[in-house]
Formats: sequence, C-alpha cells, structure tokens
Amino acid sequence: MAASWAPFAATVTSFLFTRGKSGLARSRVAWKAAATEQRKAVGNQLLRLIHTTSTTQKKNVATSGREEYTVAFIKKQIEEFNIGKRHLANMMGEDPETFTQEDIDRAIAYLFPSGLFEKRARPIMKHPDDIFPKRRASQWGEDGRPFHFLFYTGKPAYYSLMHEVYGMILDLDKHSDHLRAKGLLPQKNKQDLIGSRWLIKEELEEMLVEKLSDQDHMRFIQQLERLLTLPCGSTEEEYIHKFRRTIPVQSKKKLIEPLQYDERGMAHSSGEGKRKTAQAKVIVYEHGSGRIKVNGIDYLLYFPVTQDREQLMFPFQFLDRLGKHDMDCTVSGGGRSAQAGAVRLATANALCSFVSENEVEWMRQAGLLTPDPRVKERKKPGQEGARRKFTWKKR
Repeated sequence: MAASWAPFAATVTSFLFTRGKSGLARSRVAWKAAATEQRKAVGNQLLRLIHTTSTTQKKNVATSGREEYTVAFIKKQIEEFNIGKRHLANMMGEDPETFTQEDIDRAIAYLFPSGLFEKRARPIMKHPDDIFPKRRASQWGEDGRPFHFLFYTGKPAYYSLMHEVYGMILDLDKHSDHLRAKGLLPQKNKQDLIGSRWLIKEELEEMLVEKLSDQDHMRFIQQLERLLTLPCGSTEEEYIHKFRRTIPVQSKKKLIEPLQYDERGMAHSSGEGKRKTAQAKVIVYEHGSGRIKVNGIDYLLYFPVTQDREQLMFPFQFLDRLGKHDMDCTVSGGGRSAQAGAVRLATANALCSFVSENEVEWMRQAGLLTPDPRVKERKKPGQEGARRKFTWKKR
C-alpha cells in the first residue's frame, strides 16, 4: 500500500516544484519590467537613491561642516559686513570707500569701550574670512568614492605634497646620474636662504587645510632640506621658496642718529648703554688713533683685567676699525665687569652711525646691539643666598 503511494507523491512533489520555479521566474520577469519602467520614469534618481547611503550622507555633512559655514552663509555674512562697514563709516564721518580695517577697529574701540581683560571677549568687527575657519570642499562624489587616491591616509594634501617632493628628489638624482655618465660633474650651487625661514606648523596647516603633528612638520622640512642638499637642487629654488617666509630685518627698526659735527668740523656720534646698575655714555670720533679714555683715565689703567678690555674693544674689532676712532667714555655705578658691558653697548650704538645697514644687521646678529637684562638675583629669606641653602645639621 505504501509502495503504491510513493510514485504518486513523487509526481505531486515534482509538479509543485516546477510550478513554484516557473512562478518565481515569472515574478522575477515582472519585477525587472517594473524596475525598468520606474527607471525610465525617474531617470537617474533611482541610481542616486541606490548609491547614496546613509553613511555617505553623514560623510558629506561632516565634510561640509555645520550649516552656518556653508558658502551661501559666508556670502550673506560678507554682504552684511559690507553694509555695516558703510554705516560705521558714515557714523564716524569717513569715506566708506577708503575705510580700512584699522579704521574699523579704531571706531569699534571708540564706540564700544571695554575694560575686559581678555581681548578675545571684547567687541570686534572683522571680515567673515578672518572669523570663520576655512573648510575643505567635499572630497568624494555622490557614489561615495573619494576623489583623491590618498584619501584614506587621513591627510591627503600632506602626503600628496610629500610624494611631490620625493618625486623631485628622484628626478634630480636621475639627472645627476646622466651628467656623471657623460663625464660632467653636476655643479652644486649653494642657495642663499639668509633672511628667510621655513613655514611653521600652523602656517603649513593653514596652507593644506589639514591638522598636522609635530613629526609630520619635521619630516616635511627634512624632505625639503634633503632637496636643497642635492647637486642640482638649485633648479627647484622657486618651488622651495613657496615654503619659506621672509624674516623682517630687525636693524631697520632701530633709529640710527645722524652724525654730528663739533666746532672743529669733526664728525662724531654718541651712544648710551646699561648693564646691571652701570650706565655709560660715549662719544666716538670719526678720525683718530685709537685713544680711549674712561672717566678721563686711559682704559688700560681703568680696566686692569684683560677680559674687561677685550669686552670694551670688541665692537671695534668686529667692524675692523681698531685704531681708527677716538672715544671718550663716562660711566658710573656697578662693578668693573658691569661698567665694561655698559661701555661696550654704548660703543656699539654709537658706531651704527659710521657703518652701513648691512653692518648694523651683522652687529645685531652678533649680539652687540642687544642689552643684557641679567641682574643679580636677590637673597631669599631662610636661605644663605639666592639659591644656596644653609648647611643641614641633624642636631
């Protein structure tokens, strides 16, 4: 009995499986047809919905920043700033076309006086570009794929710059090898980098619009210095100067007095200097035989210690003017060493009137024009001296 039912059950199972399979195929065909019609109706909207995931939307929101930092927001803020600038200029009776940022700051300080200690808490009126931080544009498309191949390093602009510098190093190495193969030695031209400095980390971050660590900044500077040391590194001088900033010459800020003339028509210059409690005034004459008097006494007798004499004569030695000037000094206060330091500073200040601007800058770099701020440290109560403690005794 059971055996007679077996063929019938197998036939029914096969029939149901075939009907189910064909029904599934028909449903798939119907689904594809519906999808095709829907795609024709909405165009690329379906594709956009398929590829734009929630993760991509979160990325785009994070990249574009908060809503108030959008391009439209910044544009609106700039328009409001320009309107407010014109109103402020009219209030102050100034021409709006020539009203600068310095005039704005002065007007704000006048109209809104503030005694707040923290300057950042005081009222300001700055251009929106100076207030709102710069933000990078979206770094990926609507399909979620990043534009830059170094995106997943986290610092694509920085590593792209490192790749660029290293590529220059490889190209210069190949060029040097070709010259050596032809029997030509590459000329190593030393670049003049005096008066400039490398970009600091904050400046490099502002240029790349990326956060960098101290090690990242150090590695980048090392790459540039390596590029400089190559025999043909001078060919990339223009590229290297993009990452250097000019240092303003400090000596130009120093007010140099013109030469004065006495009744005999001899040019002379005066200078003052301080060291600890000693104060000195000197008069340096243009032509002389090297005569130097301190308080009416020859400097060899006034300063018996050789070190003090050398300190006094160092400005003349540095400028190669030994024996070319006469000098009269008046010094008071302090000890012999402090008086020698005060006379040296006063002498250096007086010699600035006889030399060029470059020599004045050399004197500044040598420390001749910098006052020595060090003074004796006071004794502390409960101690034997400024730092020294009393001898400890157990009993």
